[in-house]
Amino acid sequence: MPLLHIDNLHLAMRSYEGEAHVLNGVDLQVDRGQIWGLAGETGCGKSVTGLSVSRLVNTPPARYMQGRILFDGQDVLRMDEAAMRRLRGRAISMIFQDPSTNLNPVLRVGEQIADVALEIGRHAPEILGLGAQASGAERRRAAERLGIEMLERVGIPDAARRARDYPHQFSGGMRQRVLIAMALVGQPRLLIADEPTTALDVTLQAQILRLLSELVRRSDTAVLMITHNLGVVAQICSHVAVMYAGHVVESGRTREVLQSPRHPYTRALLAALPRPGLQRGQLANLPGRVPDLIRPPPGCRFAPRCAQAGPACTVATPASVAVSDSHRVACVHADVTRGVPA
Repeated sequence: MPLLHIDNLHLAMRSYEGEAHVLNGVDLQVDRGQIWGLAGETGCGKSVTGLSVSRLVNTPPARYMQGRILFDGQDVLRMDEAAMRRLRGRAISMIFQDPSTNLNPVLRVGEQIADVALEIGRHAPEILGLGAQASGAERRRAAERLGIEMLERVGIPDAARRARDYPHQFSGGMRQRVLIAMALVGQPRLLIADEPTTALDVTLQAQILRLLSELVRRSDTAVLMITHNLGVVAQICSHVAVMYAGHVVESGRTREVLQSPRHPYTRALLAALPRPGLQRGQLANLPGRVPDLIRPPPGCRFAPRCAQAGPACTVATPASVAVSDSHRVACVHADVTRGVPA
C-alpha cells in the first residue's frame, strides 16, 4: 500500500464569476523514500493538490466533489479537524514557497521552531524526549534544544547563536533552511515542498536541493516536490507527475518521462527548455493559454492547444493508460505518441 494515494480527486472553487473546476480527477501514488515532482505551468493545480493533502484548502469556497486522499490507508478528507491537527507536522509536513511571508518577523527563529516542536509534542511527547509528566518549563527547554539541533541539521553554522536572531537577519537561502528545519521537527513521513527554491539563485537552489535529497536518504521520508522547473525535477526527483489544468496527464519514473515523453504537453514543456547552442528566437513556445476553468473545453483540456487533437479528444477526459510498468499517460493518442521522439 502506498504511503499517499490521491484517487480521482475533483475540487471546485466558487468565485464571483462562477465555480471553477480546479482539480479534474487527480491520481497519484507516492511510496516511502520516493521524491515525486509535481510539475506544470502556473495555475495547473499543483499547489492546491499539495494543500489538499494537508487539508489546508478552505471549504468553502472550495468543495471536494469526488475522490479520496488516502494517507497510510486513511482518507484525510473524512477526518475531523482534531485528527488532522495530530497528523499535520508529525506525519505530514509542508515547506511553503516564500520564507519571508511564512516566518513571523517579530519572533526569534529559535522560538518559532520551538513553538512548532511544542505543538507536535502535545500529541507526540517522544519528539521532545520527555515523559508525559514533564513540566511546562522542561518541555520548553527541550523544544529549544530540538530547535537548535534542527538548525544544525540543515547546515546553519553557529546554530545556538543564530537561533536568537530574527528572520530579517538571515539571507534568503538561510530563511529557506529555517523553513525546512521547522518542517522536519516532527520527523514526518511525508514532506510537501511547494516551490522551495523559486526565490533563490542557482547556487542556493543547488544547496537546498542537495540538502533535501540527503535528508530523504537518511530518514526514508517521502517527498512531494511542487515545481514548474523541470531542471529541478531532473536533478532531485525519482518520479514525476505532469499536470495540466487540474489533471495529471503523464507520470512515471523521472528518467523515462523526461527521456521518452508520451503526452504532447510534456513534449511541449521539454521543447521550451533552453539548450546550449540555441540561438535567439529559436526557443520553442506553446501557443494559446491555459483554459478557463469556469468554462473548460469539453474532453481533454489540452486539446485547444494540441497539434494532434482530433474529434475523439473532445468527447471525454482521457483515461490514464500504462505505456510501461511505471509510466502512464492520459491521451487518446497514447499508442501514436509512443513512437514520437522527445
